[in-house]
Amino acid sequence: MTHPDILFRLAETIEARKQSDPHASYVAKLLHEGRDKILKKIAEESAEVLLASKDGDSAHVVRETADLWFHCLVLLAHHNLKLEDVLDELRRREGVSGIDEKAARKAGGTAGQAG
Repeated sequence: MTHPDILFRLAETIEARKQSDPHASYVAKLLHEGRDKILKKIAEESAEVLLASKDGDSAHVVRETADLWFHCLVLLAHHNLKLEDVLDELRRREGVSGIDEKAARKAGGTAGQAG
């Protein structure tokens, strides 16, 4: 098993939980409560990543980053987007300077990848 496999399995589980009872599934509950609840969770998890990093606690950074990624996957599912959509965007940016890529977005173009 390669590490990215877990992201795909997790995304599949989240997708399957769309049909679950919100009283029996955390994911179903988040999706049922809607975008604002999901966004609130992402904001909370983002802040926790920042605080863990500021504290210099590597294990805590890993745990909080996992929570953040999980909630981002829930947000993608809310928008009927797939993990592959994000991975395709990262592939598109690969090998292109982040400065060039950002400038192209501001100009309305597509520079490719981040670097």
